Amino acid sequence: MKLPNGYGTVTKLSGNRRKPYVVKEGISGKQKPIGYTKTREEGLILLAQYNNNPWDIEADKITFQELYELWLEKRAFKLGISNQKSLKVAYKHCSKLNKLKYKQVKSYHMQDCIDSCGCGYSTQGAIKNLFGHLDRFAMELDIISKCCSDLLTSEPIPETSKEIFTDEEVSRLWENQNFPWADSVLFFLYTGFRISEMIELKVSTINFEVGTMQGGTKTAAGKDRLVPIHSKIQSIVQKRVEQSKSGYLFEYNGKKLKQTQYREFWAVIMNKLEMQHTPHECRHTFRSRLDSAGANKVCIDRIMGHKSKGTGERVYTHKNIEELKMNIELITN
Repeated sequence: MKLPNGYGTVTKLSGNRRKPYVVKEGISGKQKPIGYTKTREEGLILLAQYNNNPWDIEADKITFQELYELWLEKRAFKLGISNQKSLKVAYKHCSKLNKLKYKQVKSYHMQDCIDSCGCGYSTQGAIKNLFGHLDRFAMELDIISKCCSDLLTSEPIPETSKEIFTDEEVSRLWENQNFPWADSVLFFLYTGFRISEMIELKVSTINFEVGTMQGGTKTAAGKDRLVPIHSKIQSIVQKRVEQSKSGYLFEYNGKKLKQTQYREFWAVIMNKLEMQHTPHECRHTFRSRLDSAGANKVCIDRIMGHKSKGTGERVYTHKNIEELKMNIELITN
């Protein structure tokens, strides 16, 4: 279908690309790229949206703040909720650049925001990440010709100080599984869920016939993922389902459990069983035990909601439920 004159174009680029279609506007008469899409249909939708509400951009005048606000409107929604929040916090550390024209923002401006933020590696990394997003968006709009953010550095992620549960500690938990909330610790150790994910897990997502739970909230790869119910905790899950009054798997006094409440319960359990662990160390333990048992790396990532590192694993490898169940059952103790 031929598009009207001045409407813009959707063109497929050569090579193996994740988003091979470039969408160019036609209103300015310069055919500027406004985005990239996976399919031609998505490109036509983006082009229609643009023509319905053209982005009013003067490349020589747009400021750092204006570009950020445009990026927030046009691009940020594609990211995970957690990522969006961290980038919004990162932006607050860059307010000194708000009035500066974006094409005048150089690497040393960006690096100064990172170095002077007064925060640790997590926030520094988020600021660096934000500049990367803004630079790529500015490149799409022909505001800049190179990404200054490529030169940035931030404090490295420190080596983890997490301590995994020992086999003896896991056995001690099973011996005391009837102690209030000890079942939740065992649940963590055989699912890899985070606290926030456990709290949000609804009874309606439990499928005993298939043997899975569906939950997860933090990332695109982890959201609403399928996690097999390990045979060792099936009775724990079954009992929680039968006792639920609120519709949530783990509840307190018939109502949805709050994280602050759960941490109080956790402290009591650790004191009772003479252990020193954080809830998140259950997740580390789960992954470590799967790895030691020889579980498939892609299956581990699927179960935990991690994005596989290799392109081949991420794009071409598909794992069905039976494979996930087979791998999770490699944890035998």
